[in-house]
Amino acid sequence: MTGKGMLEKKLSELGGVPTVDKVGVEERVARFKSRSIKKESKMQGLKMALNMIDLTTLEGKDSPGKVRQMCYKAAHVHDQFPGLPTVAAVCVYPSMVHVAKKALKNTNIGIASVSTAFPSGQAPQDVKIRDTKFAVDEGATEIDMVISRGKFLQGEHNFVYDEIASIKEACGKARLKVILETGELSTLDNVRLASDIAILAGADFIKTSTGKIQPAATMQVTYTMLMAIKDYYYKTGIMIGMKPAGGISNSKLALHYLIMVKEVLGEEWLTNQWFRFGASSLANDLLMQIVKTETGIYQSADYFTID
Repeated sequence: MTGKGMLEKKLSELGGVPTVDKVGVEERVARFKSRSIKKESKMQGLKMALNMIDLTTLEGKDSPGKVRQMCYKAAHVHDQFPGLPTVAAVCVYPSMVHVAKKALKNTNIGIASVSTAFPSGQAPQDVKIRDTKFAVDEGATEIDMVISRGKFLQGEHNFVYDEIASIKEACGKARLKVILETGELSTLDNVRLASDIAILAGADFIKTSTGKIQPAATMQVTYTMLMAIKDYYYKTGIMIGMKPAGGISNSKLALHYLIMVKEVLGEEWLTNQWFRFGASSLANDLLMQIVKTETGIYQSADYFTID
C-alpha cells in the first residue's frame, strides 16, 4: 500500500496530527533559554556539541581542495587540542563524496551527502533517486534529502510521503535525514505535519533546514519537531534523530538546544547517533570556548573551514 491509503492509515494509528500551541511553544523555549549552566556541565556540553556537528560545505564554488581542507581540519583537531572529540560527519555535495571518503580514510568521521536536487528539490523523482544512489555508491554513509515543499503546501501530502519512502529505499544502508525546509512551511502546524509524514515514511532523522532559506533553524521549530519524535517514540518505541541546521553559530545557543533535547527527549538522545547540528562556523566557536574555559585564553577562529 502506498500514497493516500498508507499515509492515512499510519497517521490514524498514531492518533492523528495534533494542533501546535504556538504560545505554549514560545513559553517552553523561553524557559530553556533561561537555564543556568555550571562550569563543569558547560565543558561537558561544549565537547558534546562538537561531537554532534555535521561540518558542512555546500556552495557552488566547492572544489576538491576546499573539501580536502575541511576534512583535514575535521580529522586533525587533536593536533591542537589533544583529547577532544571529532565532529560527527562532514556534509558535501554528491560530486565531492569520493574526495571526502579518501580524505577521511581510517577515521570514524561519517560522510553525509545532500541529494534530491538540494536545496530546491525541484527535479523529477527519477533524477532524485539517481542523485541519492550516486552519493551512496561514492561512499556516503548518510543522505540529507529535501522534501518537495511545493507539493506539501499544495496539500499533496501523499506525494511527499511516497517520495521520502522511495529515497529511503534508494539509501540502502545509509541513514536518511529528511530536510523539511521549515522556513518555507509558514506555520508550526505545517512543521508538525511534515515531521510526522517524514517519520512515517522512513526518516532516520528529521532536519530543519538547508541553510539556504531564512529563517533556518529556530528553537521553536526544533521544539515542535522534537515533540513529533517524542510522540512517535511513546507510540512505537522507535527512536528518530533530530538535526537543526542553519543559523546555529555560537556555543551559547548550541547549549540551549542540548538542554531542550535533554528535557524533551531525555539523555538517550544526547549522542551523535540521534542528534546533530548542521553547521560550519559553530565548530570554530565551540573550540574557542573550550580553550577559553580551560586556559582563560581565546584562540584563533580559523581552525575549521567556514562556508
